Amino acid sequence: MEVEFMDDFTREDREEALRAIASMINRTEKAKEKFAQGISQHTLQMNRLKALHIASSLISKGLTKSDAVECYTEEDLKNALAPITSLISKSEKARVKLAQGTWQHTMLSNNLKALHIALPLLTKALHEVSQ
Repeated sequence: MEVEFMDDFTREDREEALRAIASMINRTEKAKEKFAQGISQHTLQMNRLKALHIASSLISKGLTKSDAVECYTEEDLKNALAPITSLISKSEKARVKLAQGTWQHTMLSNNLKALHIALPLLTKALHEVSQ
């Protein structure tokens, strides 16, 4: 069953969201390498990566009509909520400080749109697996 929320976004919106999330995954992978395993910053990056992979999978679900929710446990989905909401908050705060039209502002705007597509899907998936 396709998520009703996805009807609010075009296929192009979802494809752009997947590209933005893939870019976030790439940057997070690079950031993770800068920190020693076991320290809090490394753990933060690992949690973000898992959450971004889940977000990507849930958005893909809407494009392919597959059941991505079955791939994740309730705990996986719960654990993904905090990193996604944190990324939204941090991105919103950072974007305010940037001039509109700069590549950084555009990148953050694209990231925010992707995360705002992913968050309700994550919430809905969590609801589905917890029933």
